[in-house]
Amino acid sequence: MKIHRINPTRRWSEVTVFNGIANFVEVPEDEKAETIEDQVKAVFEQAEAMLALVGSDKSRILTVTIYITDFANVDRLNAVWDAWFDEGTAPSRACVKVELADPTWLVEMAFTAAAGEDYL
Repeated sequence: MKIHRINPTRRWSEVTVFNGIANFVEVPEDEKAETIEDQVKAVFEQAEAMLALVGSDKSRILTVTIYITDFANVDRLNAVWDAWFDEGTAPSRACVKVELADPTWLVEMAFTAAAGEDYL
């Protein structure tokens, strides 16, 4: 089966898809996003764009691994999370405390989602 690499660079691809399953990682690209809420919203907005690239949407997310720099921010992250997902569509998830590559980032998320039919 073919591996689809969407917008590949030497270091990474924006999305990789194999056997109908898409994988991608998002960090907050909006430099004005300083609060955890703003960064999570930025990550979700970026995720929606990546999902659209593979004919998918947020209701088809299977799992998310959340990397967070401070567990004191989990309740605020959860408020944005709960508002973003429609009732009954939340994926499985893990939340791990880490040190991220950029000290201004408060969160990073790795997504796995069902891609559209073109990627089966």
